[in-house]
Amino acid sequence: MQKNVVPLMSTLCDAGYTVLLETNGARDISKVDPRVHRIMDLKTPGSGEVDKNLWSNIDQLTLRDELKFVMGSREDYEWSRDKVQRYDLPSRCHAVLFSPIFGRIDPREIVEWILADKLDVRFQLQMHKFIWSPTQRGV
Repeated sequence: MQKNVVPLMSTLCDAGYTVLLETNGARDISKVDPRVHRIMDLKTPGSGEVDKNLWSNIDQLTLRDELKFVMGSREDYEWSRDKVQRYDLPSRCHAVLFSPIFGRIDPREIVEWILADKLDVRFQLQMHKFIWSPTQRGV
């Protein structure tokens, strides 16, 4: 979204830096330098933003990238599980991450579902919610 960020990322890669880009998946990532590590969200139904997902981005993912699903319900989990299986996401990217929405769902539930389904995904907590107040912005 920021002007000139795409060429800046390439310039930083040229200078030998490791560059990471976190994106919500609503913007086209095809123009991002392939040396950049992209961490992309796919919005789940519970987010109210599932219609903003740019599905063509999945074809752009490489083994250097990560794909993240943040979920707040069993419905979000099942939707995410379906996308992991339908698009064979573990073979497309470095890691598929499942994370609970803080305070909306017990993290243990998601872990139990992952284990029961034998999904090839990683579980993660939003650490900033534990370090700072869950309502604090900008951290």
